[in-house]
Amino acid sequence: MFLNTDSKFIWLNGCFQPFNETNIHLLTNTLHYGLGVFEGVRAYETKNGGAIFRLHEHTSRLFDAAKKINIEIPYAIDELCAAQKNAMAKNNLLEGYIRPIVFLGHESMGLRSQDALSVNVAVACWEWPSYMDPEAKKNGISVIKSPFQQYDNPLYSNNKIIGTYVNSIMAVNDAISKGAEEAILMDKNGYISEGSGENLFIVKNSKLMTPKTDFCLNGITRQSVISIAKNMGIEVEEKNLTFDDLLGADEAFYSGTAVEITPIAKVDSAAIGNGAMGPITETLQMKYSEIVCGKDPHYSDWLTAI
Repeated sequence: MFLNTDSKFIWLNGCFQPFNETNIHLLTNTLHYGLGVFEGVRAYETKNGGAIFRLHEHTSRLFDAAKKINIEIPYAIDELCAAQKNAMAKNNLLEGYIRPIVFLGHESMGLRSQDALSVNVAVACWEWPSYMDPEAKKNGISVIKSPFQQYDNPLYSNNKIIGTYVNSIMAVNDAISKGAEEAILMDKNGYISEGSGENLFIVKNSKLMTPKTDFCLNGITRQSVISIAKNMGIEVEEKNLTFDDLLGADEAFYSGTAVEITPIAKVDSAAIGNGAMGPITETLQMKYSEIVCGKDPHYSDWLTAI
């Protein structure tokens, strides 16, 4: 993801600052120890202007994650929702990616210093048309089984905590070095967990299946896909999935704020189904696109106007 420096401002602790001049101290505690939380949110252009997809749900999850690591965010959920809307408007963006982040200050150093530190909140946003090659959403991507196992601590695997993404970075870069575009991580019990930053779905005999969230993030897009599928009459099951389940699937795809719904065409050099996007994946992808762009009024409550 390359930042588009056409963005002009970042919201930091209640005020807007120039995008390229918003800096933090070298001794910021979170930089050293990783104690902080973040979210990834997207906005889309609709016929009525820009709209943020499931803003309240993303922001609520940010607060939930902060609470789990004993950080009290010094704003209300509604205030931070407003900050994200205002950041998009301030940067004249109708669609793009939004990154709220909560981090600790530099007033003290060490593992015991949390109570002495300020809690800082920033919101950045920028244009971001596609996370992967734009053709990936049509042609699918190649995935390999990662040698890096997902964390066995649900605190680390179920929340967007800053210090826990080393595993994902190692996994996706290992996959890229081996000629694939993404990785698939297994949990401590040998079941599929997720991608480096995406949830996994497979289709078998017209049934949609996805791993339980014991050791993976319960993604907002994941939750959305499950709701959409059920509303379309597609049977959905959350269950433990083996790697063989994936290899034997008729279809497979990743879901996430960044990748939206991206088909998986190949796993460890083996084609999934016929090696192209399957019909259920395509149906869900098209419906998801309609929803985020405000073309389906049944899901209008998932959109927040900028």
